[in-house]
Amino acid sequence: MTALELVDLGYSYGAKRALDGVSFALRPGRFTALLGPNGAGKSTLFSLLTRLFVTKEGRITVAGHDIAKEPRAALSKIGVVFQQPTLDLDMSVAMNMRYFAALHGISGREAARRAQEALERLGMAERAGETVRGLNGGHRRRMEIARALIHRPEVLLLDEATVGLDFKSRQDIVAHVHELAAGGLTVLWATHLVDEIHDSDDVVVLHRGHVLAHDTAAELRKGRPLADVFIEMTATGETA
Repeated sequence: MTALELVDLGYSYGAKRALDGVSFALRPGRFTALLGPNGAGKSTLFSLLTRLFVTKEGRITVAGHDIAKEPRAALSKIGVVFQQPTLDLDMSVAMNMRYFAALHGISGREAARRAQEALERLGMAERAGETVRGLNGGHRRRMEIARALIHRPEVLLLDEATVGLDFKSRQDIVAHVHELAAGGLTVLWATHLVDEIHDSDDVVVLHRGHVLAHDTAAELRKGRPLADVFIEMTATGETA
């Protein structure tokens, strides 16, 4: 069974075609980069995956659940970190985590245990009592990732998760998420930055609403810099 499968997905904003016949599947326990320039359709795709937008064009299946027919079951398998932060800055890290757990019907000791477990996975357990406002950008992002894991999803979606971070914080977040994938979590990481992608990662190249390629980074670049291959593909719109 694939962890996440998209078949002929399409979406339009009026006359503007944002996604057109998008199809790909994620292998379980893999880090997959959704690589595309700004305006490629990455955020629209994430909105469809999280049911912020709905479409009658195509099909999305999460861990065997059709998101249109079984939305609650499908969404329960997804953890998501959006591009824009969604934290309560005046609450502590622990309170943010418990509040999010409650939204998933998790409370009491179980919520506290899961929050501690998720924060430990992201190296944030020692900051549980701190107010979010006092955290730097990198730590806030780590916390958002930990929060997305509290209901133990099978698929983690991250939309441009390193935007606005300094280079060191960006490196740390990328490393942490790769570790999560190495531990068995399926990751879809939307980005336009090729230095966040490892040779062993799967890569889906999205451009102007179309999938141009889906392969490992090593196979896509074939010994060349991935940045050069990416620039050429998105300049011509040709598939690899």
